[in-house]
Amino acid sequence: MRVAVTGSSGLIGRALRRRLESSGHTVVPVVRRAAAPGEIAYDPAARTIDADGFRDVDAVVHLAGAGIADKRWTDDYKREILESRTITTGLVSETLARLDGGPRVLLSASGVDVYGERGDEETDETSPIGTGFLAEVCTAWEAATVAAEEAGARVAHLRTGIVLSPDGGALKKQLPLFRLGLGGKFGRGRQWQSWISITDHVAAVEHLLSSEVRGPVNLTAPNPVTNAEFAQTLARVLSRPSFLPIPKFGPKLLIGSEAAEELLFQGQRALPRVLEGDGFVFTHPELEPALRALLDR
Repeated sequence: MRVAVTGSSGLIGRALRRRLESSGHTVVPVVRRAAAPGEIAYDPAARTIDADGFRDVDAVVHLAGAGIADKRWTDDYKREILESRTITTGLVSETLARLDGGPRVLLSASGVDVYGERGDEETDETSPIGTGFLAEVCTAWEAATVAAEEAGARVAHLRTGIVLSPDGGALKKQLPLFRLGLGGKFGRGRQWQSWISITDHVAAVEHLLSSEVRGPVNLTAPNPVTNAEFAQTLARVLSRPSFLPIPKFGPKLLIGSEAAEELLFQGQRALPRVLEGDGFVFTHPELEPALRALLDR
C-alpha cells in the first residue's frame, strides 16, 4: 500500500514509518514545508494542500497536532491545541471528499481523553463522551472528518492512550526521576492510566489499514493500571524505590491547574474491545513485560 502520513516526524509517525516500510508499504509524508520527491505539501494556516499528491495513495494516517503537554494551557495555547487538530483534519478530510479517486481510508488520531474523568468505570468505544477541555478537543477533532465519511471513505478514529516509548512522550519525561529513585505516584495514585506500547500502537495502525473497522477504536493495551501501579512497576523494572508521592501543588505550579488536573490527576480505564474483536493480538498486553522490553531490562 501507499500510505500518506501527517505528523510523520513525530514520535508515533517515525515509528509508524519504520513499521510500514519494514512490511513493504510505501510511506508518503505530508509535510508543512516545500515537498521533496515522494512527499505531499500542505499549509494548514493557509488552508492549502496538494490534493493531486493524494491521487495515487491508498490510505491516509492523520497524526498531526500540537502537543498537549508541551506548554502551559494559556488561552492561546488551548486554541492552538484545538485548531492544530480540527483545521488540519478538516483540510485532509475535505480534500479526500473532493478527489475523484484517491484514498478511501482515513485513520485519524484522537484520544481516550474523549471519555473524560470516569473514576473506576471501564470505558469502551460504546461509552458516552465525557466532559473537560480534552474531551471537547477530541470530540471536535473526530467531527472534523465528516466530509470524508459523507463521501464514502472508511474513517476510523484512533482513540490513543498513553504511548510508552523511551524515545519520547510521558515515559521519556519520567525516566530521569525514576532512575534517581525520586519517581512516584501523582497524588493518591488512584487515577487510571490507559497505556499502549509504541510497538503495539504502530502494529494496530497497520492492522487497521487493511481492516473493515470504522468509527472509534481505542488504541490502548487490554490491561490499564492505576497511576500508583504504574509508578511501582516502573520503579521495579528500573530496580529503584518508589515511595515519594508527588502532591498536586507541584505540577499545578509548573504547568497550570487545569492542565495538571486533566493530564496527571484524572484518567480513563479504556479497553480496546474493537481492536480485540477485530482479531488484533497485542505483543505487550501487560505493563511490566512492556516496560522491560522497551527499556531493555
